[in-house]
Amino acid sequence: MGLRWSAPLILVAVASGCASNVPVPRGAARRPEAAQIAWARVLSTHVDERGRIDFAGVAKDPSDLHAFVAYIGAVSPRSDPSRFPSRSAVLAYYLNAYNALAMYNVIESGIPPELRTIKFKFFYRNRLLMGGQRISLYDLENKLVRPMGDPRVHFALNCMVKGCPRLPREPFEASRLDAQLDAAARLFFSEARNVELRPEKKVVRFSEILRFYPKDFLARAPTLIAYANQYRVEKIPTDWKVEFIPYDWKLNKQ
Repeated sequence: MGLRWSAPLILVAVASGCASNVPVPRGAARRPEAAQIAWARVLSTHVDERGRIDFAGVAKDPSDLHAFVAYIGAVSPRSDPSRFPSRSAVLAYYLNAYNALAMYNVIESGIPPELRTIKFKFFYRNRLLMGGQRISLYDLENKLVRPMGDPRVHFALNCMVKGCPRLPREPFEASRLDAQLDAAARLFFSEARNVELRPEKKVVRFSEILRFYPKDFLARAPTLIAYANQYRVEKIPTDWKVEFIPYDWKLNKQ
């Protein structure tokens, strides 16, 4: 999950400062197979069962993350379309790229305790290299990922804070992406931190992610409750009122 900005806010923010190019790792392996293995190793080694990240551990030995970030910097569906023959291959690349670049951005930003105070710099001003072109996390999410039309991406994109969906301990893969996204959606809507039921008031409180992107979810269901019920065992009554749980911008670190 990234950050939603209104057009006036973006214009004001752009006027307040210039873009900042985040340095690309030097001397890292860029072969696709080696890079993918490196990213898998980052996730399995530095992400625990609750999705919390050992940022200090990654920063101490960043070689695997650097290898994958260097690969992202050199190769993308736009720069090398032949490498990504299917929609699933493109989307899996973008999801892995977003999560890896967000993790790299956190470390390059000095591992701040939370992102609330640096949201504009982190999501919009910092420009990361992808396929030979600079892009912000905001543009990666809103101009490349969301236009692909699958709202389940909001349970896969991770900006490394506690309000984000759980970061998986394995990469997204084209061959099983649909199953991975379904699993991410079911996990998201099963966690009390994302769905809080208040039957005495006939109220359900959803993660603020559903408030940030209502059009994405309502394109697939008539209401937010109906969308959530697709992935829940215990269905939420459709006549309940919807409220939202405030987003937690503290870093999701171990």
